[in-house]
Amino acid sequence: MELKWLLCVTLLALGLLAVQAHDMDEDNDADDVVDIEDDLDDGIEEVEESKSETSSPPPAPKVTYRPPVPTGEVYFAESFDKGTLDGWILSRAKKDDTDDEIAKYDGKWEVQDMKETKLPGDKGLVMVTRAKHHAISSKLSKPFVFDTKPLIIQYEVNFQNGIECGGAYVKLLSKTPELNLDQFHDKTPYTIMFGPDKCGEDYKLHFIFRHKNPKTGKYEEKHAKRPDADLKTYFTDKKTHLYTLVLNPDNSFEILVDQTVVNSGNLLNDMSPPVNPPREIEDPNDQKPEDWDERPKIPDPDAVKPDDWDEDAPAKIADENAVKPEGWLDDEPEYVADPDAEKPEDWDEDMDGEWEAPQIANPKCETAPGCGTWQRPMIDNPNYKGKWKPPMIDNVNYQGIWKPRKIPNPDFFEDLEPFKMTPFSAVGLELWSMTSDIFFDNFIICTERAVADDWASDGWGLKKAADGAAEPGVVGQMMAAAEERPWLWVVYILTVALPVFLVVLFCCSGKKQPSAAEYKKTDAPQPDVMDDEKEEEKDKGEKEEEEEEEDANEEKLGSDADLGSASQEEEEEEEEEDRKPASEEEETVNRSPRNRKPRKD
Repeated sequence: MELKWLLCVTLLALGLLAVQAHDMDEDNDADDVVDIEDDLDDGIEEVEESKSETSSPPPAPKVTYRPPVPTGEVYFAESFDKGTLDGWILSRAKKDDTDDEIAKYDGKWEVQDMKETKLPGDKGLVMVTRAKHHAISSKLSKPFVFDTKPLIIQYEVNFQNGIECGGAYVKLLSKTPELNLDQFHDKTPYTIMFGPDKCGEDYKLHFIFRHKNPKTGKYEEKHAKRPDADLKTYFTDKKTHLYTLVLNPDNSFEILVDQTVVNSGNLLNDMSPPVNPPREIEDPNDQKPEDWDERPKIPDPDAVKPDDWDEDAPAKIADENAVKPEGWLDDEPEYVADPDAEKPEDWDEDMDGEWEAPQIANPKCETAPGCGTWQRPMIDNPNYKGKWKPPMIDNVNYQGIWKPRKIPNPDFFEDLEPFKMTPFSAVGLELWSMTSDIFFDNFIICTERAVADDWASDGWGLKKAADGAAEPGVVGQMMAAAEERPWLWVVYILTVALPVFLVVLFCCSGKKQPSAAEYKKTDAPQPDVMDDEKEEEKDKGEKEEEEEEEDANEEKLGSDADLGSASQEEEEEEEEEDRKPASEEEETVNRSPRNRKPRKD
């Protein structure tokens, strides 16, 4: 019973808290009414005053933007807060093997505020146009050389209009004598490509590096394995996300989104194709022998078809036991010409042929079991066996699946330090997108994790704080989530309905009255329902009268308690003495064989 009431009180408290939170969300100006007793001390009065002051929610804290400043050595840092493209070079190249109309890199770039910014003054690089080739780049303060320090590249992306098909990845352009940023295009050599890309329902987060074959001198792209994390939200929520790539001299790497690791691995083991080729390869000149038998099973050559095997027996035969249903209309066709159809006025019999009315279902067949020539239904032929085939047995000459022999790979090499990639001297964005207004901000390339984290806190961290301050309350977030995922309404309804049901079940339900079927089945007459109700009402009235009399007697006794206590005790003793002889005399009379009159005292 105690557990029941405890559960009831808990559910009621949760319900009241939910209602209170909802009311505060709808009406922030409501005042709290507090009853204060006269004997409360000053401390409790101060608490009540503080409650009344904080009854209305405080205004959202205002986040002030300040441009981030690197806290250590960096190779490149750009926040675009100057409002110009100083230091950036727009490409004037043309894409090879493309129509002249779309071959130019004439996509437009601008430095702008974000559309729905919560942080005034924070500017970024915006790819303004859609369905065009875009290319822009900037030089590093000094080339990055892969030696004993890690590489960290980090930047922010916001798909302000969502994304249909396009990328927002960055390229680290290799340091070569031929590098000309004015002619930056899709075939300009790069060392690393990193960032988000999406087309259709394929959401990617690229990490590609170009590895140089030490034997041939040719470069080959190596792609990191796909992350296990679901990346869809980063492309669809229209929020600013922070993308970070960390490459370590021990060949390990980490890919982070919003400072959370979504992919990691090793350059030697987790790239496709592998950095190092296999030691052995299949001999391209090896050929399978003509007598090589790859059949694990063969037909039994000694098997003979049984004499009673009829290969010509049909799979289906007519059911000889079937009987034509009564009322079948043999002379009526299933379809007849539509009597209401008329030949079109523009019908030309020379061109269109003789006109015939369209066929419709015969109305006479609607009430009959069927029309036309009746045929017996077809059933499976119990004697059908099909074409005979000999059973299969193990092949004693089976030699397994043939494979060409292995030979040493003439192109084999072993590079145990793929981290030591080609140095790069510029960063660039070479993109095509079917969606406009992709926002880029706060690029940084450095070697210290703490420097990148500080840069992120001063840039992306402020955006996140501003967005959090402007976000709706819990109820608003729940409603927004339900609009995106309608099935959440079911969860909300069950969450509200279940506590209400339990409250009604445990607190509001009365004691169940036994039904007539629950009485013990005997020959005794069962009480009528109406009589039971009348008796209950009568007993209830008598009980109330007795309680009133007892209350009156108690009051009277309370007033005369001191005077009547002794006399009451004496009266009780006398009653007991009188009762005792009477009971003894009655017992004697009952034991007597005759009916004798009791003796007078």
